[in-house]
Amino acid sequence: MPPKLYRDYNSYLREIFGCRVQKITLDAGLTCPNRDGTAGRGGCIYCNEKGSGTGAARTAGIREQIETAKQRLARKYGAKKFIGYFQSFSNTYAPLPWLAELYGQALGDPDVVGLSIGTRPDCVPDEVLDHLQALSRTHLVWLEYGLQSANENTLARIRRGHGLAAFVDALSRTRARQIPVCVHVILGLPGETIKDMLDTARFLAGCDIQGIKIHLLYVVKGTVLDGMLRSGAYRCLTRDEYAEAAGEFLALLPPEVIVQRITGDPHPEELAAPAWALEKQKNLEAVRAYMLQRGLYQGKNFETG
Repeated sequence: MPPKLYRDYNSYLREIFGCRVQKITLDAGLTCPNRDGTAGRGGCIYCNEKGSGTGAARTAGIREQIETAKQRLARKYGAKKFIGYFQSFSNTYAPLPWLAELYGQALGDPDVVGLSIGTRPDCVPDEVLDHLQALSRTHLVWLEYGLQSANENTLARIRRGHGLAAFVDALSRTRARQIPVCVHVILGLPGETIKDMLDTARFLAGCDIQGIKIHLLYVVKGTVLDGMLRSGAYRCLTRDEYAEAAGEFLALLPPEVIVQRITGDPHPEELAAPAWALEKQKNLEAVRAYMLQRGLYQGKNFETG
């Protein structure tokens, strides 16, 4: 049996629930403080009007999205239980009664055993965290924070609309309520070297995080990043460069951190570049091959203390 190079999310869920558990991606029709003018204007340079989501909220409510996805995922993966994953935009960025209704609709399905809520670290008020803490007494609840990079210059360059301090504050308040945190990072951001990417890994290795999602920066048509690509101001990583960055990143993380993702899933009709981003299995194999060739595994280069 091939060696296990990192602690994967599916195994973690199976350990808890004893069966295949699959995430259902949900679109709640929310927005983002970096789009409505609160934190910035126009969003991050790589984001389009769907906010990395599906746009499903325009045609279906939460219950309908869940029911449709359950049937498909049960056929494809044999999944018996599900996590409601609020993905698009910032899913703590609305009045609490509205959010509580959305979360409640998802948890109202008997096969939904938990929530994973994607958001930004600059829009998580204490009252929302308190509500999520209450939900976590009966369900598995994770918060997913988009950090992208621990480099302040990079955060400004990509028009993130917040700095590292916002992440540190949100993480502290979330963990004080014992809610597990998954952090999103992007490899290949404009201006970043592999040292910058691995510095983000070292920073997160010293934080109280429970999960990580590593994304390739792919270019979505019509975004600011798309214009940078066409003008020659931005170059995408090659697959080999990405495999190196992801493999070395994983080796720096604590062994107990759950790796929820090590590549991305672009919508084919939206993708401008790189074309290889659509070849998910090849990309996973490339990361694995890099790690095996160099004797790497999650935690190998983790430095305690």
